[in-house]
Amino acid sequence: MAWLLLGFVRLLTGAQARWHGCPPKAEQRIYFANHQSHIDLVLMWAAMPRELRHSTRAIAAKDYWTKSKFKQWITTAVFNVVYVERGRTGEEDPLAPLIDALESGDSVIIFPEGTRGFEAEPAAFKAGLYNLAEKFPHVRLIPAWINNVQRVMPKGEVIPVPILCSVTFGEPIALKAGEERKAFLSRARDAVIALRDV
Repeated sequence: MAWLLLGFVRLLTGAQARWHGCPPKAEQRIYFANHQSHIDLVLMWAAMPRELRHSTRAIAAKDYWTKSKFKQWITTAVFNVVYVERGRTGEEDPLAPLIDALESGDSVIIFPEGTRGFEAEPAAFKAGLYNLAEKFPHVRLIPAWINNVQRVMPKGEVIPVPILCSVTFGEPIALKAGEERKAFLSRARDAVIALRDV
Protein backbone atom coordinates (compact mmCIF):
# COMPACT_ATOMS: atom_id res chain seq x y z
CA MET A 1 0.00 0.00 0.00
CA ALA A 2 2.84 2.37 0.82
CA TRP A 3 4.32 1.91 -2.68
CA LEU A 4 0.95 2.53 -4.34
CA LEU A 5 0.45 5.69 -2.32
CA LEU A 6 3.99 6.83 -3.02
CA GLY A 7 3.43 6.35 -6.75
CA PHE A 8 0.12 8.23 -6.63
CA VAL A 9 1.57 11.18 -4.71
CA ARG A 10 4.54 11.42 -7.05
CA LEU A 11 2.26 11.26 -10.09
CA LEU A 12 -0.02 13.93 -8.61
CA THR A 13 2.62 16.36 -7.38
CA GLY A 14 6.00 15.34 -8.75
CA ALA A 15 7.17 15.31 -5.10
CA GLN A 16 10.42 16.91 -6.15
CA ALA A 17 13.12 17.23 -3.46
CA ARG A 18 15.82 19.89 -3.58
CA TRP A 19 18.69 19.54 -1.12
CA HIS A 20 20.53 22.85 -0.53
CA GLY A 21 23.15 22.92 2.18
CA CYS A 22 22.50 19.39 3.41
CA PRO A 23 22.52 16.06 1.58
CA PRO A 24 19.85 13.41 2.19
CA LYS A 25 21.65 11.51 4.93
CA ALA A 26 20.53 8.74 7.28
CA GLU A 27 21.21 10.61 10.51
CA GLN A 28 18.79 11.70 13.19
CA ARG A 29 17.12 14.96 12.25
CA ILE A 30 14.25 17.29 13.10
CA TYR A 31 12.83 18.61 9.83
CA PHE A 32 10.71 21.74 10.25
CA ALA A 33 8.64 23.31 7.49
CA ASN A 34 5.86 25.70 6.56
CA HIS A 35 2.36 24.24 6.80
CA GLN A 36 -0.34 24.99 4.22
CA SER A 37 -2.18 21.74 3.60
CA HIS A 38 -3.19 18.47 5.23
CA ILE A 39 -1.05 16.69 2.66
CA ASP A 40 2.17 18.47 3.66
CA LEU A 41 3.30 15.43 5.63
CA VAL A 42 2.53 13.15 2.67
CA LEU A 43 4.50 15.33 0.26
CA MET A 44 7.55 15.54 2.53
CA TRP A 45 7.47 11.78 3.06
CA ALA A 46 7.21 11.15 -0.70
CA ALA A 47 10.02 13.58 -1.50
CA MET A 48 12.50 11.76 0.73
CA PRO A 49 14.63 8.85 -0.46
CA ARG A 50 13.64 5.43 0.80
CA GLU A 51 16.38 5.20 3.46
CA LEU A 52 15.11 8.40 5.10
CA ARG A 53 11.40 7.57 4.87
CA HIS A 54 11.97 4.42 6.88
CA SER A 55 13.23 6.29 9.94
CA THR A 56 11.38 9.61 9.63
CA ARG A 57 8.03 10.19 11.32
CA ALA A 58 5.76 13.17 10.69
CA ILE A 59 3.72 14.93 13.33
CA ALA A 60 -0.06 14.74 12.82
CA ALA A 61 -2.95 16.33 14.70
CA LYS A 62 -4.71 13.49 16.49
CA ASP A 63 -8.16 15.11 16.40
CA TYR A 64 -8.06 15.41 12.58
CA TRP A 65 -6.21 12.25 11.53
CA THR A 66 -8.23 9.88 13.71
CA LYS A 67 -11.66 11.16 12.61
CA SER A 68 -12.17 8.21 10.31
CA LYS A 69 -10.87 4.65 10.27
CA PHE A 70 -9.25 5.26 6.88
CA LYS A 71 -7.33 8.35 8.03
CA GLN A 72 -6.21 6.58 11.17
CA TRP A 73 -5.15 3.51 9.23
CA ILE A 74 -3.17 5.40 6.60
CA THR A 75 -1.35 7.55 9.15
CA THR A 76 -0.42 4.62 11.35
CA ALA A 77 0.12 1.75 8.89
CA VAL A 78 1.70 3.75 6.05
CA PHE A 79 3.26 6.89 7.53
CA ASN A 80 3.89 5.76 11.12
CA VAL A 81 3.06 9.30 12.27
CA VAL A 82 3.44 10.78 15.72
CA TYR A 83 0.00 11.90 16.91
CA VAL A 84 -0.13 15.07 18.98
CA GLU A 85 -2.98 16.71 20.82
CA ARG A 86 -3.57 20.27 19.64
CA GLY A 87 -5.47 21.18 22.79
CA ARG A 88 -3.55 20.80 26.05
CA THR A 89 -5.36 18.61 28.55
CA GLY A 90 -4.31 18.82 32.19
CA GLU A 91 -0.60 18.53 32.89
CA GLU A 92 0.20 16.37 29.86
CA ASP A 93 3.15 17.63 27.82
CA PRO A 94 1.99 17.95 24.17
CA LEU A 95 5.58 17.27 23.08
CA ALA A 96 5.74 13.92 24.90
CA PRO A 97 5.03 11.79 21.75
CA LEU A 98 7.76 13.65 19.83
CA ILE A 99 10.20 13.27 22.70
CA ASP A 100 9.48 9.53 22.76
CA ALA A 101 10.09 9.26 19.01
CA LEU A 102 13.39 11.17 19.22
CA GLU A 103 14.54 9.19 22.24
CA SER A 104 13.92 5.99 20.28
CA GLY A 105 16.24 7.25 17.51
CA ASP A 106 13.68 8.34 14.91
CA SER A 107 13.82 11.55 12.92
CA VAL A 108 10.69 13.72 12.94
CA ILE A 109 8.93 16.22 10.68
CA ILE A 110 7.21 19.08 12.48
CA PHE A 111 5.27 22.16 11.45
CA PRO A 112 6.19 24.84 14.02
CA GLU A 113 3.26 27.12 13.13
CA GLY A 114 1.05 24.60 14.90
CA THR A 115 -1.72 24.79 12.31
CA ARG A 116 -2.13 25.41 8.60
CA GLY A 117 -1.53 28.90 7.32
CA PHE A 118 -2.81 30.52 4.14
CA GLU A 119 -0.52 33.53 3.86
CA ALA A 120 2.56 33.92 1.67
CA GLU A 121 4.79 33.50 4.72
CA PRO A 122 4.42 31.15 7.68
CA ALA A 123 2.95 32.43 10.94
CA ALA A 124 5.17 32.90 13.99
CA PHE A 125 6.63 29.61 15.19
CA LYS A 126 5.42 28.14 18.46
CA ALA A 127 7.76 27.10 21.26
CA GLY A 128 7.84 23.36 20.48
CA LEU A 129 10.78 23.57 18.06
CA TYR A 130 12.83 25.50 20.60
CA ASN A 131 12.03 23.03 23.37
CA LEU A 132 13.04 20.07 21.19
CA ALA A 133 16.25 21.80 20.07
CA GLU A 134 17.12 22.45 23.71
CA LYS A 135 16.37 18.86 24.81
CA PHE A 136 18.09 17.17 21.83
CA PRO A 137 21.17 19.28 20.98
CA HIS A 138 22.76 16.36 19.07
CA VAL A 139 19.84 16.12 16.58
CA ARG A 140 20.30 18.13 13.38
CA LEU A 141 17.68 20.81 12.70
CA ILE A 142 16.82 20.98 8.99
CA PRO A 143 14.58 23.77 7.63
CA ALA A 144 12.35 22.99 4.66
CA TRP A 145 10.06 24.95 2.35
CA ILE A 146 7.06 23.17 0.83
CA ASN A 147 6.07 24.85 -2.41
CA ASN A 148 2.70 24.84 -4.21
CA VAL A 149 1.04 22.12 -2.13
CA GLN A 150 -1.86 24.36 -1.05
CA ARG A 151 -3.04 24.34 -4.68
CA VAL A 152 -3.21 20.53 -4.77
CA MET A 153 -5.95 20.38 -2.18
CA PRO A 154 -7.33 23.82 -1.26
CA LYS A 155 -9.18 24.23 2.01
CA GLY A 156 -12.61 22.59 1.87
CA GLU A 157 -11.77 20.39 -1.14
CA VAL A 158 -11.63 16.60 -1.01
CA ILE A 159 -10.42 15.80 -4.55
CA PRO A 160 -6.75 16.66 -5.21
CA VAL A 161 -5.68 18.52 -8.35
CA PRO A 162 -2.45 17.56 -10.18
CA ILE A 163 0.07 20.35 -9.55
CA LEU A 164 3.87 20.16 -9.54
CA CYS A 165 5.17 20.59 -6.00
CA SER A 166 8.59 20.62 -4.42
CA VAL A 167 10.25 20.45 -1.03
CA THR A 168 13.48 22.40 -0.56
CA PHE A 169 15.65 21.26 2.33
CA GLY A 170 18.12 23.82 3.63
CA GLU A 171 21.31 24.11 5.61
CA PRO A 172 21.05 22.88 9.22
CA ILE A 173 20.70 25.41 12.00
CA ALA A 174 21.53 24.96 15.69
CA LEU A 175 20.42 26.50 18.96
CA LYS A 176 23.20 28.83 20.08
CA ALA A 177 24.49 28.86 23.63
CA GLY A 178 22.31 31.20 25.67
CA GLU A 179 20.03 32.01 22.73
CA GLU A 180 16.58 33.11 23.85
CA ARG A 181 13.50 31.32 22.62
CA LYS A 182 12.05 34.24 20.68
CA ALA A 183 15.31 34.94 18.84
CA PHE A 184 15.79 31.26 17.94
CA LEU A 185 12.24 30.81 16.66
CA SER A 186 12.51 33.96 14.56
CA ARG A 187 15.80 32.73 13.10
CA ALA A 188 14.32 29.29 12.40
CA ARG A 189 11.33 30.86 10.64
CA ASP A 190 13.67 33.06 8.56
CA ALA A 191 15.63 29.93 7.57
CA VAL A 192 12.43 28.36 6.21
CA ILE A 193 11.35 31.51 4.35
CA ALA A 194 14.81 31.91 2.81
CA LEU A 195 14.28 28.60 0.97
CA ARG A 196 11.19 29.88 -0.83
CA ASP A 197 13.10 31.36 -3.74
CA VAL A 198 16.00 28.89 -3.86
